Amino acid sequence: MPETRYKTPKKELETRMNGIKAVIFDWDGVFNDGFKDEAGGSPFSEVGSMGVNLLRFALWLKYGELPKAAVITGKQNHYAESFAQRERMHGVYMGFSHKPDAFSVFLAEHALKADEIVFVFDDVLDLSLAAICGVRIMIGSSPTAWLVDQVIARGEVDVVTGNSGGENGLREATDILIDLLGNGKAVLDNRVGFTSEYQQYLSERQALVPKVVRNA
Repeated sequence: MPETRYKTPKKELETRMNGIKAVIFDWDGVFNDGFKDEAGGSPFSEVGSMGVNLLRFALWLKYGELPKAAVITGKQNHYAESFAQRERMHGVYMGFSHKPDAFSVFLAEHALKADEIVFVFDDVLDLSLAAICGVRIMIGSSPTAWLVDQVIARGEVDVVTGNSGGENGLREATDILIDLLGNGKAVLDNRVGFTSEYQQYLSERQALVPKVVRNA
């Protein structure tokens, strides 16, 4: 199994997770391997999708309210929009080559600060957000090994996954975050048992109407 690299000590990350109120994901290279279909879309894995849901539930269990969640991507992508609608994310922001433009809107809409955000990312266009978010998980890959080293040197990442986006690195990232929250057993017990707590979370999640933003 490829090695997960912690660039920030786990104890410090556990402390930082106490202030997390939202999770933002890049799309290409995070939910997938970055390859496009003829329509310009790139799909997602159900393995990664489950991980995102379990992470949101873990945050809900820990803090008693639904964490804010969004996708910010540089391209228009029908798969990203479909995922956000199906999983009832708070928003999907597409076509943002300069991601801080979407990020600032998301923060303002939900009265959040940058250090209250977990950011899961993989490439150069994400670094302006990685520099300021509270917890930063980079999806690693062999082709981006040089970039990963540069991002580490710049101090813009806390954890680098051993698996790439095409190898379900997103699920690795969400499992890491659940582990840092320290409530993984409760997450699994409630989900497997489809308990009243999980059903309450799911009801709140399903009541969301995702905001879809298509930047020209």
